Order: sequence, then structure tokens, then C-alpha cells
Amino acid sequence: MDDRKIKRRKFMATGAATAAAIAGTSLVTQNCAAVPPESTASEKDQQNPDLASNLPLTEMPERILGKTGVSVPIFGLGGAGQTPLSQRGREKESILLLEKAVELGIRYFDTAASYGPSEDNFGQVLPAYRSRVFIASKTSKLDRDGAWRELERSLERLKTDYLDLWQLHHISFLEEIDKITAKNGAGKALQEAKEQKIVRFCGITGHHEPDAIAEGVRRYPFDTILVPINAADRQHPHPFVPHILPVAQAENIGVIAMKVPAYGRIFKPGRLTGMEQAFGYSLSQPGVHCAIVAAEDTVQLESNINVAKAFQQLEQSQLKEIETLAANGWEDTTFFRRWT
Repeated sequence: MDDRKIKRRKFMATGAATAAAIAGTSLVTQNCAAVPPESTASEKDQQNPDLASNLPLTEMPERILGKTGVSVPIFGLGGAGQTPLSQRGREKESILLLEKAVELGIRYFDTAASYGPSEDNFGQVLPAYRSRVFIASKTSKLDRDGAWRELERSLERLKTDYLDLWQLHHISFLEEIDKITAKNGAGKALQEAKEQKIVRFCGITGHHEPDAIAEGVRRYPFDTILVPINAADRQHPHPFVPHILPVAQAENIGVIAMKVPAYGRIFKPGRLTGMEQAFGYSLSQPGVHCAIVAAEDTVQLESNINVAKAFQQLEQSQLKEIETLAANGWEDTTFFRRWT
């Protein structure tokens, strides 16, 4: 047995002991997150039990995240992009943003090992609410050992004993799927982490090539995918919606939409008028369960949350109208498709 595996087993044994100490506490599994079996509520959560238990239930619509069976609000907070969460020197603003997000009903929080100080900032706030929030992070490593090292670092930064969702980050090429599914690929780390209950669910993300994501879910039993879902991407010669959603639906894979406002470019003159259209379009696509969007400040965050609370499924005529508007300058709006 290698030293790394021994350390992980000691880590989980501590978590199991803590879980036994709080046995009898009712966990509401229909909420966005619950402490997984044989794992633990965070130490801070135990010291401040009222913080989590007194949180208001979200007023946002919720959906079951595919085969995970977990009910999540349709709107989650992203930890990258145009947000202080991923920018150094803005810790105070980040803490205010995260506290406001929790107060307003956000339960899904998305970050990654490569998002600068994002995980550290999450770790300053979310442990106090651990039993009621769903934390997703990512690794860009394609090999088993590299992925494990990033997972351990993510757990330390986030100050948690487990992740609700651990994802392979920005997968762009079919060759990467070969590496992931090799004997000592990152897929092995995903499997081991789930078996040891250090992560609950595993996912794959990407915004470059739909075929790479589709091949990934064909060759590995991912629980979720995180991909661009917006009206401008529908104009791309190889869009994500028709290439990915049918594959995900066939396997009951949870679908999380990203790049919903395309960093605001989808709102340039002659295009969409606001988040109502952008968010409405993404969440009205069959098989999409939730969307993650970053926020520049608490004002923008609250505005986005209000849009999510008012969400209504759009009719086909409305979707077509939005697609027509988004067709104006779609090359500019889908700039992220060039990232690898």
C-alpha cells in the first residue's frame, strides 16, 4: 500500500469518527446537499450548528441533478471569471459575496484548483454551512497521481472533508479521454475518491469540443457534465446543445450550464436584453438541470438570483426569438470555444 493511500485512509477514518459523534442529527436529503454516509459535517459546522440549520430554504425552483438524485436550485455561484472570488487581494469582497450568496439562497458553489484564490476564499465561509451547501471543484490533471494531489490540496483550501462533486476540468480533445481512461489515468483517481467517500459524485467539463465530452461520457460513468449552454453557442458550426444533451439524457447525466451570459458579451447592442433571456434560454433546454454564473459584486448577485427565482419555462417561439437575437455577432460571443 503506498503512503498516499495510507494518508487518505487515516483522513477518512477521522471523518467517520466525527460522523459517529453526531449520529442522530437529521439530514434533509431533499435539500441541495447532505453529509454523505461515513463522512462528516465540517468541524466548524459542528461548533456552530445553528448556522446551517437556521438557513432559509431556497425560494428558487429546484431540479434533480440527473442520476445523482440530489435536488439543486437552478442557479449556482461560479468561482471564476469576472468575480473577486478568483482575484488576489480581494478577500474581503469575496467573503461579503459568499455570505450574501448563502443568505439569498445559493446552495451550489463551483470552483476549481486552478481558479487562483477561489478555493481559499470559499474555505473562509462555506465550512460553517457545510451540511447545507453543494461544493463542486475541478482538477485539470489527466493522470491519477496528479489528480489526487490536486484533490488533497482542494480539500485543504476548502476546509472540508469531502467534495460533493469533483470534475475533470476543461477537457478539449479526444486524446485527453484516452489519458483519463488509461490504467493510471485521472479516471482511476475519481473511482478511488468515490470508493473512499472523499467525493460523492464525479463530472467532466469542457467548452471547446462537444465530441470530446460526448466521448468522455460514453467511456466513463460520469455523474455530471458542465458545458456551455447559451443561445449564441447554438449558432456555432458545432454547438453543444444538440451534440451533448441527447447523450446526457440517455444516461440520465446531470447537466450544469456554464457561459450563460458569455462574460456579458451576449448583452452587447442588438443581442439579448438581459439575464432573463439568457438564463431563460439555458434553463429551458431539455435535460439542463442548473446553471452556474459568476458575480462581480453583491448587487449583480442579487439581481441574478431574482431572475432565477422568477424563472418560467420558455415556449419554443420565445426560444427561437432569443436565438435570432443571439445570432448577431455569435463569433464574438462564443470566443471561449477557442480556449483549450
